[in-house]
Amino acid sequence: MRITLPQTDLKVFPLCLGGNVFGWSADESQSHSVLDAYLASGGNFIDTADAYSEWKEGNVGGESETIIGSWMKARGNRADVVIATKVAKSSKRPGLSASNIKLAAEDSLRRLGTDYIDLYYAHEDDEKVPMEETLGAFNELVTSGKVRYIAASNFTSARLAQALNVSQENNLAKYIAVQNQYNLLTRSEYEEDMVPLLLKENISGIPFYGLARGFLTGKYQPGVVVESVRAGGVKDYQNEHGWAVLAQLTELANVHAATIPAVALAWLRSQPTISAPIASARTVEQLKEIIQVVDLSAQEISILNSIV
Repeated sequence: MRITLPQTDLKVFPLCLGGNVFGWSADESQSHSVLDAYLASGGNFIDTADAYSEWKEGNVGGESETIIGSWMKARGNRADVVIATKVAKSSKRPGLSASNIKLAAEDSLRRLGTDYIDLYYAHEDDEKVPMEETLGAFNELVTSGKVRYIAASNFTSARLAQALNVSQENNLAKYIAVQNQYNLLTRSEYEEDMVPLLLKENISGIPFYGLARGFLTGKYQPGVVVESVRAGGVKDYQNEHGWAVLAQLTELANVHAATIPAVALAWLRSQPTISAPIASARTVEQLKEIIQVVDLSAQEISILNSIV
């Protein structure tokens, strides 16, 4: 199963595997097992960043890229996968200056053990640097063949629109995808601010936190204490609205003989602009929970949309 990202020739599986856990809550061996299982299930779209997983004590950043690179080298499968990585948030390579983008790209290519990146994101906006400089640097990477396409993450629609205009006016490579937060429980900012522009410009939404930091996996329930390095991130969802959404997802999962996260990701795929949501898995068992592609009816989507 493949979809083509608009404005590209990238054909990807409709679930992008998040690499943020590689080198954090999953060591190299566990990560390779998850990547093997993802590929065996038909997956081919892997998301990482130069900053992953710098936040873990003892890490320096780039661990996720290194693990993905060692996996591709061991399996000899670089041509079979679409690799997305990012620049701007690493403490060693911060921001979107031309010099930093060039150096960061070389670092990522080395860690990944490849000579090209399929999709290269500006991991966050950098208003200190003129967009002409940033996009000029990205354009050089594209024209040299080191990057196939560029994308933006954590941008506002106003800044994305400005970037698209700069690319158009200067004949530079342009952002073809956006990676912002979007899920059943975090909707308004993306839907109100970003969706109109993405529809107008035919740009892919490839959202992160598609499962609301793990809350929509179903392991969080009223009164249940979950031992996880990510548990603290879901406190804002543990309320009447969150439990109502989870209850409806559970009901639909039973109807479709599917998992709760598979249904939550199916809702995301049904939304205008969304090409492939991102979700991560620390173990093969967790991957099995998210990999199923479910088709929801218009009525089922409406029911989920209406929970307030």
